[in-house]
Amino acid sequence: MVHDEQRAKDLFTAYLGSSLEMHRQGRHEEYKAFQIPIETEIEWFNELIDRYSKELSIMDWNAVSRLEAIAKNHLEPRIIENVTLFAGRHVMSADSAVKLMYAEHLIRLTKVFKKVISKELLYNAYRTAVQILEDIISKPLIIDPGHELQQFKLKDKKSLNNRARMSVEEIKEELNL
Repeated sequence: MVHDEQRAKDLFTAYLGSSLEMHRQGRHEEYKAFQIPIETEIEWFNELIDRYSKELSIMDWNAVSRLEAIAKNHLEPRIIENVTLFAGRHVMSADSAVKLMYAEHLIRLTKVFKKVISKELLYNAYRTAVQILEDIISKPLIIDPGHELQQFKLKDKKSLNNRARMSVEEIKEELNL
């Protein structure tokens, strides 16, 4: 019994709780056979959220990508709250590419959570994203070793600024400004 629950948790964790991804990889039937109660799944989602929130880093954005993936399956407002807090405190010291990635993740998270979070939290996330994007536009291009512009589908500072401006416009459209 303990082994079965551990196997179920391993599958749940590997696919970040996504039944669709489990199905695509041919694992959904195996997972469903364990008949895990929804309460247990919620507990596992919370563990994943805690884990990846602690792993947020300006050195890479794997944790924020995973939190975004989790948000598509579990609308826990702590996700956008944690990413917004982290981005507001730490991302301004990152290179231009990391700033852009975090701002874009924040924008996508606002779309996922728009209808289930407070206006205050929503506007705080938008405000943080705009601050990051405006910082990208106003400052020189800074790329840390290991980050190549082509990785981000960018050619130069001009393309970076254009993408940042497009993201600002996207936020304005979401806010009907």
